[in-house]
Amino acid sequence: MDEALKIVDAIKSGDIKPLYLLMGEEPYYVDKVSEYIVEHVLSEDERGFNQTVLYGRDVSVPDLVGAAKRYPMMAERQVIIVKEAQAITGKLDKLEEYVANCTPTTVLVLCYKGKDVDKRKALYKNFQKYGVVLESKKLKDAQVQSWIAKLLKSKGLQIEPKAVAMINDNLGNNLLRIATEIDKLVVNIPSGSTVTAADVELYVGISKDFNIFELRKAIAQRNTTKAFQIVDYFTKSKNDMPLVVIVAQLHRFFSQLLILHGLKDKSKPAAAQALGVSPYFVDEFFDGIRVYPMKKVSSMIAALRDIDLQSKGVGAANAKESDLFKLLLIKIFA
Repeated sequence: MDEALKIVDAIKSGDIKPLYLLMGEEPYYVDKVSEYIVEHVLSEDERGFNQTVLYGRDVSVPDLVGAAKRYPMMAERQVIIVKEAQAITGKLDKLEEYVANCTPTTVLVLCYKGKDVDKRKALYKNFQKYGVVLESKKLKDAQVQSWIAKLLKSKGLQIEPKAVAMINDNLGNNLLRIATEIDKLVVNIPSGSTVTAADVELYVGISKDFNIFELRKAIAQRNTTKAFQIVDYFTKSKNDMPLVVIVAQLHRFFSQLLILHGLKDKSKPAAAQALGVSPYFVDEFFDGIRVYPMKKVSSMIAALRDIDLQSKGVGAANAKESDLFKLLLIKIFA
C-alpha cells in the first residue's frame, strides 16, 4: 500500500515519469495505480487523442514501440496503458532499447500481472533507472487483517477485531474482492464510526453466527453442537464457503495450535506475536491447546490433508461435500 501511495502522491505533485512498470502476483495495486494514471495524468479533453489502452494479447512489441514514439496532439504528453502486459506477443526484452531511450512526452505503463519481470535483465533495470517500478506482492495471511483495518481507516472508519476476522476468514486474501465489500461498508456507515460484526453481516452478507470464525471458535471450545450447526448451514445455504476453504482455514488453525504447544513463553503477547494474530484472538488458541494435546493436533493436520485430497476427488471420486464436512468434524471430535 505504501509504495502505491508514493507513486500516486508523486503524480499528484506533478512528478510524472515516462515509464511505469507495475508488476507482481497481487493485481490489486497494479490496477489501482494504472487507474489513477488513466484518470489523472491527462485532462478529460486531452484523453480522446492522447490516451491509448492496449492489451498484451493484441499487441506486438514493434507495434507498442511505434505507438510510444508518437508525439502527443495538442497536449504536453500522451499516455499508453498496456494491460496484461505479460501476454505481449514476442519477447518483451525487445522493449529494452526503447526503455533506455524513451520518448519523454510519452507515459508508458506496463501492467504485468501474476509474476515479476526478470530482475536480472536490462528491461527491469532500465525501468528502474529511467522510470518507476511497483512490485505488488501477495499479502501473507497474517498481514491481511491489518490491511483491512488500514484500508477502512483511510476511508474514515474503524473496525472491531471480530468484524475484521469475519471479512478475512470469508474472503481470504483477495484484496480486490475485499476492497469491493469494504466499499459497501463505506457507503452505508457514517464516517468516524466503528464497523461491527453486525454491520458486516448486514452489508457484506456474512453471517455473524455461521462463518468460519465461529466454526473455528466452536472447534477450539469443543462445542460439537455449534460446530455441526455451522457446517449444516454451510452445506444447505448458498454461501461462499466451500469445503476447500474450510479445510485451508482449519489447517492453518491446527498448525498454529502446534506452534503454541511448542512455545516456551506462553504469555499472551508472546503467543500473539508467534501466531501472527491479534491479542484479541489469543484466548481461542489457548482454548484449543487445552482441548487438543500435541499428538491430536499433529494427527488433525494429517487428517485435514486427507480431507483436502478427497474434496478434490482423490480417493473419493463420488464423495459429497456435505458428507466430507461431517467426516471432518467427526475426525476432529473423535
